[in-house]
Amino acid sequence: MLSEHALAFLSRLLDTPGPSGFEGAAARVWREEASGFAAQVIGDVHGNSHAVVNPDGSPTIMLAGHIDEIGLIVTYIDDQGFVYVGPIGGWDVQVLVGQRIRFLGPTGDVFGVVGKKPAHLLKPDERKKAAELHDLWIDIGATSRQAAQQMLRVGDAGVIDARVLRLPNNRLASRSIDDRIGAFVVLEALRRYAAMPGAARVVAVATTQEEIGYLGGGALPGANRIDPAMAIAVDVTFATDSPGVEKKEVGDCALGGGPVFARGSVISPVVFNLLVEAARRLDLPYAVRAVGRSTSTDADAIHIARKGVATALVGIPNRYMHSPNEIVSLDDVDRTADVIAEACRLVTHETDFSAR
Repeated sequence: MLSEHALAFLSRLLDTPGPSGFEGAAARVWREEASGFAAQVIGDVHGNSHAVVNPDGSPTIMLAGHIDEIGLIVTYIDDQGFVYVGPIGGWDVQVLVGQRIRFLGPTGDVFGVVGKKPAHLLKPDERKKAAELHDLWIDIGATSRQAAQQMLRVGDAGVIDARVLRLPNNRLASRSIDDRIGAFVVLEALRRYAAMPGAARVVAVATTQEEIGYLGGGALPGANRIDPAMAIAVDVTFATDSPGVEKKEVGDCALGGGPVFARGSVISPVVFNLLVEAARRLDLPYAVRAVGRSTSTDADAIHIARKGVATALVGIPNRYMHSPNEIVSLDDVDRTADVIAEACRLVTHETDFSAR
């Protein structure tokens, strides 16, 4: 079970804004926590944060969870002080309507409301159309462009102002769960590994820019720097236990059903089997997700770093992905940290990652 200290850290991490390219504040929270137990904590030029346990061990294992989240970026401020924005990452624009936005302004947070023409004023054909981002604006309370520019600049970023909410049955709702929860899990797994280390040197990395990382984001330079023999990427995956989600297409992954191990595609069968064995030893439930092509996660970049890295992907079932209120089970979060720490302990100098 997650400790009260870990839950408090998780809440701070989730509540701290960190859209892709602007992850600094969230990364500082992560590094501060890591410095309490890791042998070494550093940042790199790409904004990644690294925490090392058992620095003299071998081989090296990389645990990666991306700390960035989707967001918005200021593109234009009109004469009346209304703010227009572009996307950072992938949005369903409909979830933005009526939301409050928290911008990272030059002198502190700036709050605003997403504006849209009221339904009463929409023509019949307009009511049938889904809103597009250019139909929306952000009202920050300014009365002129000059007044707005004293608070915000073109290029400032923001996120939906949705904070952590605890729900019954040990569930948690928040924005930024994709994938701040992965950054949390890799650090929690590292903490548990540190309490009973194995032979391996293990480096947890809070990676950056995954949501916009068409060329690998922060994960690729992070892996190049660490030069791991093995890596485990942790991200959210689609929970298929809510209405309208087709299990035949996505697989059977339920909240509370444990971690989800990807199989196929870029996934190393050696590391996949290590995760399965770790779950068996700990008597923990898990699910398997088939991946026929790319995973659309950090795993895609990590596995081709340097001379190649034996890589696995662990998913945490998540409802309502890329919305203001994603939901995960804290039981799944706890089990994922346990199984990853145990998988790292199973790695020895004799582990052959080239076996197929």
